[in-house]
Amino acid sequence: MLEPLRQGLPPLDPAAVSDTASCSLPTRYEAVGEARQFTRKTCEQWDLDDRFDDVCLVVSELVTNALRHGLPSCAPRSAGQEAPVRLHLLRWTGRLVCAVRDPSHDSPVTRGPVTREADDFSAESGRGLLLVESFSDSWGWQPLRSGRGKMVWALFLLRPPGGE
Repeated sequence: MLEPLRQGLPPLDPAAVSDTASCSLPTRYEAVGEARQFTRKTCEQWDLDDRFDDVCLVVSELVTNALRHGLPSCAPRSAGQEAPVRLHLLRWTGRLVCAVRDPSHDSPVTRGPVTREADDFSAESGRGLLLVESFSDSWGWQPLRSGRGKMVWALFLLRPPGGE
């Protein structure tokens, strides 16, 4: 999962992750709120309150996309079986990664900027990955090695303690 996170940055050592947290999410849209609560609690524990708003927005978009586009249309939206959507938060000294796993093999698609000719200015969806791109330092996706879905991730660079 971590290989693409090297884009233009010093190498990451998966063994050097200082903190990790993850949670399974139910296949219903209320899971977005649960993901935000989990993210808030984790950011507070890791003393990352200054990044919470951006991280929370990105987590909300990634989880919403996983629920909306990453599940088969016939997937049950209730409890009972293993949750196919999972949120992972990983922290290194200078980086935080938010990653959401879903069972789809389809690549996430960004929708371009709104233009008068091409789009409806009042559209309420379709631009979530543009928000992810705007509020994180980097994002990407990759198929899972198991062949059972994909992971969509966003990277946040963290300021050193006491740094500006």
